[in-house]
Amino acid sequence: TAAAVVRSDGTVLGEHAVSQSQLTEIWGGVVPHVARDAHAEAIERVMDSALRDAGMKPSDIDAVGVTMGPGLEICLRVGYRACRAFAIANEKPFVAVNHLEAHILMPRCFDSSVQFPFLTLLVSGGHCQLLLTRDVAKYEVIGGTLDDALGEAFDKTARLLGLDVGGGGGPALEVLAREGDPTSIPFPVPMRKRRDCNFSFAGLKTSVRTVIERSGGTAAVCSNDIL
Repeated sequence: TAAAVVRSDGTVLGEHAVSQSQLTEIWGGVVPHVARDAHAEAIERVMDSALRDAGMKPSDIDAVGVTMGPGLEICLRVGYRACRAFAIANEKPFVAVNHLEAHILMPRCFDSSVQFPFLTLLVSGGHCQLLLTRDVAKYEVIGGTLDDALGEAFDKTARLLGLDVGGGGGPALEVLAREGDPTSIPFPVPMRKRRDCNFSFAGLKTSVRTVIERSGGTAAVCSNDIL
């Protein structure tokens, strides 16, 4: 749960965030209704803290922006309602922000050397896209995931290996990968023969499952250093 007071030139005047990492560790990942409740508990405190950090009052704010989607709707709804109420109470303009577009444009807020057009790679648990960013609101999708997104593939692979995925499958796999042997198992390179920029991770995930099953299953893999 995060909020910031940002000037038009991208300068962050104040910010505050509350992590849900402990909850994801307890539940083994993001549980939507648990995450929603945690956001609801923290949202007003986070917004107030961001204002205090900036040394500003609600009346000093010129406009209110909030992520509307795409994303986990029941969680986004918490921020939307809180910011809508803030905007109405203080008679401020309300701006709906596209989650993915915000990620695309964020580098320009902090690095003036990033000029249009530029290439963007969006990677998350639910989205994986390669885009040509020509201008604000002008995007050309060059490639995207045909099946599992990369984050999903990481999480599923980590679970197949019996790893603790509370902090995310990617970080859990990275810890092992740093000490592993990349040549020990000849996994296929996805989409190698495709002359496009799309992504596919389902086949690679299936290959991992096959290797684990041939090695005696998750319990057997966890008890030795095969991977």
